[in-house]
Amino acid sequence: MTEMAQRQEVAQPVSLTALFTGFLIVSVCGVGGGSGLVWTRRIAVETRRWISDREFADIVSLCQFMPGPNIVGIAVCVGANLRGAIGSVAALAGFLLIPWSLGFALGLLCLEYTHLPVLRNILGGIAAAAAGMLIATGTRLLLPHRRRPAALLFAGLAFALITFAKLPLLVVLVGLVPLGIVIAGIGAAKTR
Repeated sequence: MTEMAQRQEVAQPVSLTALFTGFLIVSVCGVGGGSGLVWTRRIAVETRRWISDREFADIVSLCQFMPGPNIVGIAVCVGANLRGAIGSVAALAGFLLIPWSLGFALGLLCLEYTHLPVLRNILGGIAAAAAGMLIATGTRLLLPHRRRPAALLFAGLAFALITFAKLPLLVVLVGLVPLGIVIAGIGAAKTR
């Protein structure tokens, strides 16, 4: 579906309740760091069609540079994009309020029984599933850019530097982002 067709489907303003419940679902289903990104994309782009793939990729890119957890920034940006400041509050409240309370209580319970091997095995399985979901979402985020060799090169380079060279994310970003901006600027200048 094209971006224009998606925009026409979202002609009606998204309700604050829908934003709240959408990000509540993200928070409850998104176990661990990366899987929240998976669920946010699934709900905001695929299921409810609030934003396009390109907009989602832009929001994720922006939130990589904002302080704090990326998923919180994404909730704020999606809410602001759809309903302004009040949309940001609704999305953020849905993401943080109830699930934070449940997570805090569950965390205290896990700390109490951390010595049990079955609990460690369960958490290990959840971590593996979350990693697989994160890899799948990363691949989907790259798909709109598959015809841009520079984007594929930078994605591969960032992956290699983090995975094999064991460089911290911040170092990779500081090194690759300026170079990526220059390459994108040269490409844009050539198309003019």
